[in-house]
Amino acid sequence: MRVFLTGATGFIGSHIIPELLGAGHEVLGLTRTDAGAGQLEAAGAAVHRGDLEQPETLAKGAASADAVIHCAFDHNFETFAENAKKDARNIAAIGTALEGTYKPILITSGIGIGTPLNGGPATEDILNPRHANPRIATELAGAALTAQRIDVRTIRLPQVHNTLKAGLVTPLAAEARRAGAAAYLGDGQTRWAAAHVSDVARLYVLALEKGEPGARYNASVEEGVTARAIAEAIGLRVGLPVRSIGPEEVNRYFGWMAPFAGLDMIGTNAWTRERLGWNPNGVDLLSDLAVMDYALPVERIAPIAGM
Repeated sequence: MRVFLTGATGFIGSHIIPELLGAGHEVLGLTRTDAGAGQLEAAGAAVHRGDLEQPETLAKGAASADAVIHCAFDHNFETFAENAKKDARNIAAIGTALEGTYKPILITSGIGIGTPLNGGPATEDILNPRHANPRIATELAGAALTAQRIDVRTIRLPQVHNTLKAGLVTPLAAEARRAGAAAYLGDGQTRWAAAHVSDVARLYVLALEKGEPGARYNASVEEGVTARAIAEAIGLRVGLPVRSIGPEEVNRYFGWMAPFAGLDMIGTNAWTRERLGWNPNGVDLLSDLAVMDYALPVERIAPIAGM
């Protein structure tokens, strides 16, 4: 298949490209810059010029391919709600190019969207249309395409990591350096699901080749890693003290990440593994955090994370 890949030069997209090529597919990658075009060509992908601010450019790319993997998302959390709405508009635009065809589109969401109302791990069968997370806009846009009989499959991401990035943990480490300590809220038993980027990239390809219309797939490998364990890993690597804090100190130690400090974002993967034959074997989150280079600059634009 010729696969149109948005987010092709990003953290996850750049790992999906070799997986697609290795499986015998062609890749048409979205980019808006000359540097991105050079990166795509070096990776063996064709170049499609476009921009998330111009949905019609995404529709044009989808029209020239046999399938779409939509990874691109504006991760500036200062405008998170608006960016989720923008993602919905882009998904709708891609849908205009797929209507009346059998071409599949894989969209990208967060693991937290599948959390049951009474709490517990996120599961693939749950979609709460009134979810408080703005990222629900992504899945509602996908549901609207499904209602039009378009083949939509959803990948729900946890904290995706390697030794360079680790979802929300990367900016969390930056906030710890700013505050002078790696902190966790209360007893630190809040948990975040995680998966190595290599496992996530393989899952996208499996969902493309073996997935079912309307299905949702959890990309979580570790159901949940505790906030305390994450803080201890950051503190040990960076040389910062580690401490428990109360709600009144959250803003001081977590900064703009304060809304995430007390969130459980955990998820199971049994159904996904069974349906797709997915056998993740990547390194676990704490092992990557133990060798990560936290000296790298971190902006307030975070990597893709499962929220």
